[in-house]
Amino acid sequence: MTLSSGFSSAARSGQAPLQVTLRRGTISESVHRVHAVVCDGQGRVLLSAGDAGFETFIRSALKPFQALPFLSSGAADQMDVGERGIAISCASHAGTNLHAREAFKLLWKAELDPSQLQCPVPTHGDSPLQHNCSGKHAAFLATSRKMAWPLDDYLQSDHPVQVEVNRRVAELLGLPADELLAARDDCGAPTLRLQLAQMALLYAHLGASRHAELEQISRAMLAHPDLVAGEGRFDTELMRRSHGQVLSKGGAEGIQCLSRIGEGLGVAIKVEDGSRRAKQAVALYLLRELEWLTPVRLQELEDEMLEISPGVKLEVSGALQFRNS
Repeated sequence: MTLSSGFSSAARSGQAPLQVTLRRGTISESVHRVHAVVCDGQGRVLLSAGDAGFETFIRSALKPFQALPFLSSGAADQMDVGERGIAISCASHAGTNLHAREAFKLLWKAELDPSQLQCPVPTHGDSPLQHNCSGKHAAFLATSRKMAWPLDDYLQSDHPVQVEVNRRVAELLGLPADELLAARDDCGAPTLRLQLAQMALLYAHLGASRHAELEQISRAMLAHPDLVAGEGRFDTELMRRSHGQVLSKGGAEGIQCLSRIGEGLGVAIKVEDGSRRAKQAVALYLLRELEWLTPVRLQELEDEMLEISPGVKLEVSGALQFRNS
């Protein structure tokens, strides 16, 4: 099916969720229930499966929007970080030397030290630069340095950089900022509890090319998908194969968001039990339904991501439904 952002209908509850089944041979071994929604840039729910109003934490899929103060403050321009610096600020990276180096560059250009990062040192690592969120934290610190904000409490919800993140997200959602509910993510930074449709709306904005800073962010992520996740990781491989047409950013506990560049359409996915494999299976299933990737590229991704082992595979059942009044 092909959609345009001009489609309009009212939301309706009661849609059946999608189901992802792990089959060993012909026998079902595990089942995951998945909610999914497609929104346009006006916040209209176009298609859904399950509950479009399902509330959960957006987790790391918030990162492109947490990077907004880095751009709007002028810090990114002043430091001349380029697209690579913006991409690493949005990353949930693999902690390789390449990723740690890019995060370090943000700190070095802002005359900051890795010891000022408050993300944890990962297990079996020796520096917070190796943490998958180090780019985001480095951007928070660089923004705070540019704006002469305190550096030692940049993760607190009342710190100016976090207040600005919430203000920008609330503005995109058309809500008062004080209505947003935040909690501490695993890296120590705040994340937001949102409806699934609100996440899809954020990603519709991200791909719409109507907001200069969001366009910079989406362009940087698509130009450097290797920095956003890493070799062999879902977001990186999907963006590489989309030829600049589909932006992908996942989060923990079964969150996956997608954006169709230039169309102003966003997709948000939540797996009830938090399964990573199920969210990836549903993302590929929806990309096929929406015709956002060529069949050849989709088949490559399905072969890489959905074949667990010989004779063991993931299958998605159910369908997105148009939202009727």
